[in-house]
Amino acid sequence: MSAVTYVEAIVVGALQGVSELFPVSSLGHSILLPAWLGGSWQRDLSIGKDSPYLAVLVAMHVATALALVLFFRKDWVRIIGGLWTSLRHREVRTPDQRLAWLLVLATIPVGLAGLLLEGLLRDFLGKPVPSAIFLALNGGVLYAAEKFSRKKPAEEADTVDFSAEDTLVMRAVSVEEATDVRLAKLRVGEAVLIGAAQILALLPGISRSGITMVAGLRRGLGHEDAARFAFLLATPVILAAGVLKMPTLFAPENHASLGPALVGSVVAGVASYISVRFLTGYFETRTLTPFAIYCVVAGIGSLIFFAV
Repeated sequence: MSAVTYVEAIVVGALQGVSELFPVSSLGHSILLPAWLGGSWQRDLSIGKDSPYLAVLVAMHVATALALVLFFRKDWVRIIGGLWTSLRHREVRTPDQRLAWLLVLATIPVGLAGLLLEGLLRDFLGKPVPSAIFLALNGGVLYAAEKFSRKKPAEEADTVDFSAEDTLVMRAVSVEEATDVRLAKLRVGEAVLIGAAQILALLPGISRSGITMVAGLRRGLGHEDAARFAFLLATPVILAAGVLKMPTLFAPENHASLGPALVGSVVAGVASYISVRFLTGYFETRTLTPFAIYCVVAGIGSLIFFAV
């Protein structure tokens, strides 16, 4: 196996940081870009069992998760605090307590599926042609979601009820808290279905954030709420998967890639932080349609290039 170079790690790190959070599939792009470039890039950046490139991608995923934790740090402190008080008092009464449990329950399906299927699907489908097909399908799903999703009336979507809280008078309520109160109103089954949608992201070309947002839109969430729920759901999944596989990076055969992995991870973390900062503002007023068009064009173009 060839070691990943510093230049390759920097380019892939930037790509990973952006494409993991933008609804365009980081895994699909991580497979298609080296195939498009060819030469040493295709040789060095080949996804397969015991591949140095795969180990480097694991480190970049951890960096992406840490960037999400940093960006949502105040929210995670509040949500984890809600989980702690819920366990201590054996109650689920406040929005923070309910949202914490919804995130826990919604993470279970993709966690189990990842343990059972991730390696199998990657080995069989981690090639340019399947990735191109799934990327085009990802675009079609995003576009269909915009056309056919169930929308709640504006007055219902914007209603925030803090009646379950102990102290209401003279307390400033942040936009994030208001959003989380709306998310906490999801039924358990709805939250689990939205979280389970992440299982489809095991297919190279299907975006984790995109498919989770689509599921949220289908359950009546607005774009801003669907994006926030998608990012909150992705954080523990990406972090846990990365930490679980991190020891592979330190295997003897991957020692030559440790330096590039570190540099690429820093780039991925910075790119992820900028991306989530941009997207949380973008989805306040805009839709998935531009990403849908990109995925369809890039997927079909790649399919023609690699299949002909």
